[in-house]
Amino acid sequence: QVQVVESGGGLVQAVGSLRLSCAASGSTGPMRASAWYRQAPGKQREYVAGFTLDGNTKYIESVKGRFTIFRDNAKNTVSLQMNSLKPEDTAVYYCNLLIDTGYVTNYWGQGTQVTVSS
Repeated sequence: QVQVVESGGGLVQAVGSLRLSCAASGSTGPMRASAWYRQAPGKQREYVAGFTLDGNTKYIESVKGRFTIFRDNAKNTVSLQMNSLKPEDTAVYYCNLLIDTGYVTNYWGQGTQVTVSS
């Protein structure tokens, strides 16, 4: 059983910063890919940033230059440094990990709320 837990959300004023963290624990294995998604009220969940299978990073246009994704493969952790936050970044942020436990499986965290006030 693999558990994925996010932390680091909260309330911040516009142009402030937050760092989200995500860790996998339990009967885990190598992390093949990882990503952060977010879901704002009344909207679909959207991809924000991630590491692809070949190790490259991807970001949606609206966060480029403001968000940076980090990972530690040895610890199966991934973080998202968010700077210059805007009210439109307000959402529940979810960590998504592709973990190889013998079967490559997609795991989601429970989500962490990020609220940016203007």
